[in-house]
Amino acid sequence: MKLNYLLLDVFTTERLKGNPLAVVLKADGLLDDQMQAIAAEFNLSETVFIQKPQSERHAAAIRIFTPKVELPFAGHPTVGAAIALGMQSRATAVRLEEKVGVITCVLEGVDKERGQARFGLPRLPEEAGKAPGKAAIATTLGLDLEDIGCGHYEPALYSAGVPFYLIPVKDAAALKRIRLERRGWDEVYPEGRGSIYVFTQTPEERANDFAARMFAPGMGLGEDPATGSAAACLIGLIAKFADNGQHEFRLRQGHEMGRPSLITLQLRKDGEKLTHGGIGGHAVLVGEGTLTIGD
Repeated sequence: MKLNYLLLDVFTTERLKGNPLAVVLKADGLLDDQMQAIAAEFNLSETVFIQKPQSERHAAAIRIFTPKVELPFAGHPTVGAAIALGMQSRATAVRLEEKVGVITCVLEGVDKERGQARFGLPRLPEEAGKAPGKAAIATTLGLDLEDIGCGHYEPALYSAGVPFYLIPVKDAAALKRIRLERRGWDEVYPEGRGSIYVFTQTPEERANDFAARMFAPGMGLGEDPATGSAAACLIGLIAKFADNGQHEFRLRQGHEMGRPSLITLQLRKDGEKLTHGGIGGHAVLVGEGTLTIGD
């Protein structure tokens, strides 16, 4: 079996920046364990497999794998898959069937090499449990106790399909100083495969409103350059303190890794309730090739 694939960098307009993604096309003939093995072979934060949709009204069904596990939803594969499909069809919108639900992506400026996509969250973020204490968090991050917390933001656990511990730190300098202590990690972060999203506000940076870093040892990842599913969770925490109405924020991630990424966040709050959340970003084609599966 031979399968074509694309390599894209997502949440960036520049090649060799952002978050790399492998998009395997026409992957209907693959078994689950084959998809997991291919994702491990690529060894990127995620690999997405394009399959035929159940509904004719939808562009594709997609399956998303890290090197170790399958995910029901992830932001950078959603953006990347939508733009990859747009490169082939020149569509202005695509509906994708994911395990979390059907996601409609609006496409802009798509040509044969790059484009932009944004989508409404299929599941709005909700609190998913209790956050650890600040002292335990500080130990796992190699930071001081007074580094934990940012303005009115306190540690929390949210999920928009995939759970993340949201850890605010006082400033960008503290975010940069993080040095992980893996001992005791599972005890401090028992939910969601121990995935954490450390963030801060960046009032001194004109290009963005927030900065973040994501660590997910339980997903087979070290640090991730750009994480849409974690940013989706962060929308829930931001909305908790936002005024009613429509808001848009820009979030940078991956700078500490040399893979700068930019994610746009949209939210709408009505009557003190979050009624809409959205994620957006660019992607650029880096390469393409053919997989040979089997003897």
